[in-house]
Amino acid sequence: MTALVSCDHTSVGVLIFSTAGLLVFERATPPTGIAPVAGHIDQHGSPEQAAIAEVAEEVGLTVTHLHPLLTVWRPNQCRRPGDGEIGHRWWIYQAQATGPLRPSSREVRAPRWIYPDQLQQYAHRTAAYAAGNISEPEFAAQPGLTPVWVRFLHDLRLLTTPGDALAQIDEII
Repeated sequence: MTALVSCDHTSVGVLIFSTAGLLVFERATPPTGIAPVAGHIDQHGSPEQAAIAEVAEEVGLTVTHLHPLLTVWRPNQCRRPGDGEIGHRWWIYQAQATGPLRPSSREVRAPRWIYPDQLQQYAHRTAAYAAGNISEPEFAAQPGLTPVWVRFLHDLRLLTTPGDALAQIDEII
């Protein structure tokens, strides 16, 4: 087994929409939850190069257009070893992509296209988990959004989460 690369505190996230909705999947690696494509920048070069590479690696699609939406620091935990600092500078993009969906079995489980109402339901589940109304095993068995994505999608106005729920979710990222 290979040792994990150290965290470089930089990550990208990529929102891919189609007529069928937003592409999301259950993460097969920590953190638990449902999320769009995301990954570290490190060996990929620039944020744009990382976004294109992560889409290809995680879901097998080819990016044809990339549009920046958000750049922000988030204090989210990382599964990689690090230097003690907690968090990542995130670049969030919207992408147009083509090709057949070929999800990575190492990183992706149950890929699906969802509509805004389903996205909102996943956010509610994450809020219930953050509030202590759903246990960690229950959340793992039937996850909501990964906590860091609730804030991104809220800030991008793709879902609505009350301030008190956002604050609780921010505590578990």
